[in-house]
Amino acid sequence: MAELNRFDAAAASVDEVAQAIAEDGYAIVTGALDADGVAALKGELDPLIAATPCGHEDFMGKHTKRFGCLMARCPKSHDMALDPLVLGAVEAVLGPYCANVQINYTGVMHLEPGEKAQVLHRDAGLYPFQNPAPPTICATMWAVSDFTRENGATCLVPGSHLWEDTREPKPDEIVMAEMPAGSVLIYNGSTIHAGGANRSNGARTGAAIQFSLGWLRQEENQYLAMPIEQARTLPRRLQELMGYDLGTVNLGFVDHKHPNDILNGTAGEGPGDLGPQALMDKDNAILRMKVSDYRAVGRRRYSVEAE
Repeated sequence: MAELNRFDAAAASVDEVAQAIAEDGYAIVTGALDADGVAALKGELDPLIAATPCGHEDFMGKHTKRFGCLMARCPKSHDMALDPLVLGAVEAVLGPYCANVQINYTGVMHLEPGEKAQVLHRDAGLYPFQNPAPPTICATMWAVSDFTRENGATCLVPGSHLWEDTREPKPDEIVMAEMPAGSVLIYNGSTIHAGGANRSNGARTGAAIQFSLGWLRQEENQYLAMPIEQARTLPRRLQELMGYDLGTVNLGFVDHKHPNDILNGTAGEGPGDLGPQALMDKDNAILRMKVSDYRAVGRRRYSVEAE
């Protein structure tokens, strides 16, 4: 089995992590949360996990507990979303194709013993782009517990973000993202992956924070995921990541005012500045896509398991 892309949070650079994601579709950063950070995260999540029932259909898992709205429910997730190495890598991956990135989805995947392997898929499949395509999503999966082959570590197919949709992975092309608690898996949303089967006697808990291009609709509606009064208490950068920002020049304004000014009551009278020079410069630097083919190809899922 191929050696996994692993980086130490204390020593890794944004550039080398982003390069691994560009080339292989993923990177694992160990030590992104220290023992105290893991304990704090687990302490916030445990009561929510206890109150959440398991799913009722195969894709989401009949022995898996899932819930979202982490920005509202889990204060530790704020630090995770703003982690300089992780966010820097996300911005390096998505930045060439947008003026601003945004939080796309947040959630917990808690796999109980007996959970079956999830079908392989691409997270970016919710957007109507054929593969290969520029990245639309850069996702992070934080290990709240150890991720092992036995307890359902994420399965992924390195390099598959560069494949045509019709190419199906072979069992020996699938790797298991085994990593200790406190690590984070960062991957391109077009990388084929899935939750593994939990054949152990204990649960496997992961916390996902996904980012996307700022001009796309978010998978999880962040404006309803957190009460606006709570959103006003967040740091400005986190407000922007949740969507209280312009996606690019003129994109996402409210009554011709900047959405962050509306949120924080600083809009004043008259129209706001919806095309500041710095944002215009970023807009002009975007690698703009040119459509050369469009077909109804459907979302692809692959019923293949690792060896």
